[in-house]
Amino acid sequence: MSHDSTAAPEAVARKLSGRRRKEIVAVLLFSGGPIFESSIPLSVFGIDRQDAGVPRYRLLVCGGEEGPLRTTGGLELTAPHGLEAISRAGTVVVPAWRSITSPPPEDALDALRRAHEEGARIVGLCTGAFVLAAAGLLDGRPATTHWMYAPTLAKRYPSVHVDPRELFVDDGDVLTSAGTAAGIDLCLHIVRTDHGNEAAGALARRLVVPPRRSGGQERYLDRSLPEEIGADPLAEVVAWALEHLHEQFDVETLAARAYMSRRTFDRRFRSLTGSAPLQWLITQRVLQAQRLLETSDYSVDEVAGRCGFRSPVALRGHFRRQLGSSPAAYRAAYRARRPQSERPTDGEPSSPPPPPPSLHHETPGPVPPQIRRTATATAGAMGSSASLPSEHAREAYATSRASVPGQRSGM
Repeated sequence: MSHDSTAAPEAVARKLSGRRRKEIVAVLLFSGGPIFESSIPLSVFGIDRQDAGVPRYRLLVCGGEEGPLRTTGGLELTAPHGLEAISRAGTVVVPAWRSITSPPPEDALDALRRAHEEGARIVGLCTGAFVLAAAGLLDGRPATTHWMYAPTLAKRYPSVHVDPRELFVDDGDVLTSAGTAAGIDLCLHIVRTDHGNEAAGALARRLVVPPRRSGGQERYLDRSLPEEIGADPLAEVVAWALEHLHEQFDVETLAARAYMSRRTFDRRFRSLTGSAPLQWLITQRVLQAQRLLETSDYSVDEVAGRCGFRSPVALRGHFRRQLGSSPAAYRAAYRARRPQSERPTDGEPSSPPPPPPSLHHETPGPVPPQIRRTATATAGAMGSSASLPSEHAREAYATSRASVPGQRSGM
């Protein structure tokens, strides 16, 4: 479950330097970025809502590269400011990046590093986390992104502690969020941090969104696998695991099938997928249970057995932790949403469990990485490795900057 920052230790305040002002928010846009994600910080920080009790921010929209910037649907945008305007901002937001496989412009990365060194708060929404990671700002820190891209972020930047369960992560001076709607959650959190609950609530009412959302990304997880795994010797072991989820086996069994020690298997599995094998296996069993609850009339006890859980109690515990409800409540809610004609009737034969997914699934999803602060639950990655921007610059910056005690939070 996500944690509210009000329950976390206070972050260490950092003093802004030079011309930077706390009320100035710079939004860094790139060509190819999705317009919806890009518009979120523009709407939150760029509209005067003082009549509704929302303190005003001063917005600077900055182009991260030469324009015009092409966005969703072929639209072209012209940013009124360039990278130089970032030097005035107390908060810099990167709402999205066009591709998780291509490096961001080095000039933009330098501007972000400089802003952070001068005390600015740096925010990455959704794939914007990849830009922050490329700049070295997430090294040694907890962070999140859209669950579908989390394993790629963890694999490409192994020093980042990726937590794909959270809607957003607040680590004090560096903040990241999951996908589109979670960007709104994080922007509301920033307003709440700056000006209190009343201001954030007033803004939420204007936006017609809940001021706080419970839960995390677990309910949206897919069970597909990284495309890269198809060419690796571990692919056979992973495929076997998915085909035998109805059996009771553990990670030691998988390590033995791979002819590896448990320690070597754990290291190889994480290197390949960005995940811890134990949590990945638990997640796959929960996802299988979720599908059986949706498509069959098996009792909860039967579902537990058919998904390899040693007892119904084990299923209920893991199911609630990942999806926020009991198996029985999930089934009832799911069936209540279905049209009457599609609901199973008494005596209707139980549907067989769905076949395991292809190792080359078209839409990859997350596999849970084991990170410093918490075990996570995800299932896949996208794309292949690409050349990374200025590894030397990233490492040098990460080594030189002082660590800041942070907090993890999500709504």
